[in-house]
Amino acid sequence: MASPSICLLAALLALVSWQAIASDPSPLQDFCVADMHSPVLVNGFACLDPKYVNADHFFKAAMLDTPRKTNKVGSNVTLINVMQIPGLNTLGISIARIDYAPLGENPPHTHPRATEILTVLEGTLYVGFVTSNPNNTLFSKVLNKGDVFVFPEGLIHFQFNPNPHQPAVAIAALSSQNPGAITIANAVFGSKPPISDIVLAKAFQVEKGTIDWLQAQFWENNHY
Repeated sequence: MASPSICLLAALLALVSWQAIASDPSPLQDFCVADMHSPVLVNGFACLDPKYVNADHFFKAAMLDTPRKTNKVGSNVTLINVMQIPGLNTLGISIARIDYAPLGENPPHTHPRATEILTVLEGTLYVGFVTSNPNNTLFSKVLNKGDVFVFPEGLIHFQFNPNPHQPAVAIAALSSQNPGAITIANAVFGSKPPISDIVLAKAFQVEKGTIDWLQAQFWENNHY
């Protein structure tokens, strides 16, 4: 029979191994440039043959220094991930520029595959995230130019520009080559096909007509 110390060691190794595979795949070579045309389906993208790789696979003239036009919620997220730079494949990182109109917001959303660290470049932002059940605690802060805030992986978070006269700009780094984004209102009220209004009325404890009205709205995507 295995000794208690051996069992404890095995349990620790299992825990470490689980943590090791809980994020983007770790690279096993210098790079694994995404082969967007490969028929092979893997967790990420298959590797392009290194002999066909060049510097352009690691580059994009993204013009992240250029202001973006915002939509009706008053924001615009310009994400640079593996779909724009194939060289990001397996590297576990991406970047985004976020523009906020006066009183604009990046609505409550989650990144199912990434932690986010946000730096304010211009203006002021009120930001926050909510912890999981059962506490649902809000951690929030007002950020000024040069301030940094972290949003843990998978938790609902938001950013709001409280200034009615000046825009704001932030840069976000995310710990995934393809972090994903689920905007809560869009997913709940703008799904295709729609979630049953009976289900949503029960969940939100409102009249079915309120849900019908919400589902009839145009839920615009601010991720470009």
